[in-house]
Amino acid sequence: MSLKHAVLGMLAIQPMSGYTLKKAIDESVGHFWTADQSQVYRTLAGLVDDGLASRRTVVQDERPNLHLHSITDDGLAELDRWLASPLRTPPAREPFLARLFFADRLAPEAIRDLFRNRRREVGEALAALEAVTVPEHAADTGTLLRLATLDYGIAQARTELAWLDATEQRLSEQRPAEQRLTEQRLDEHRTGAS
Repeated sequence: MSLKHAVLGMLAIQPMSGYTLKKAIDESVGHFWTADQSQVYRTLAGLVDDGLASRRTVVQDERPNLHLHSITDDGLAELDRWLASPLRTPPAREPFLARLFFADRLAPEAIRDLFRNRRREVGEALAALEAVTVPEHAADTGTLLRLATLDYGIAQARTELAWLDATEQRLSEQRPAEQRLTEQRLDEHRTGAS
């Protein structure tokens, strides 16, 4: 997915200013697609240049003018083309898992810190997702599908927290066994040396 298609999708829901669009991204798709403010504005400008979105200026008396972006018919066609195209899942890149893979080089306390920090990050993300206000009943298919992505984010965060707990539990059980093995080797070494 490109930011271009995420922006087209948001504009298909309703016309938005760059500021409103960034806020909508953060509050809706931010758990699986992020963008900074400058990326949003660059993407909007590109969409307007390509004829996929239009921009009109709304004059405001007490505030700066509002630049409202709307999706065009060509933009809707591009969004539909993208939605119907084959999904190619990019290779996963998980920095935490890469660190965890090699973390046996760390002291036990540093490994615990690695887990503690990850648990904090995931817990904060979960709290943010659970704080999203949702309607009791989905009024239409679009709302239902958007809520499904929120449910996915919540389920994924909960699953990762459970996985972190289980992995830490296995580590705590592994450490005494490793200590016993080390002590046993030391005893064998002392016995063999005498």
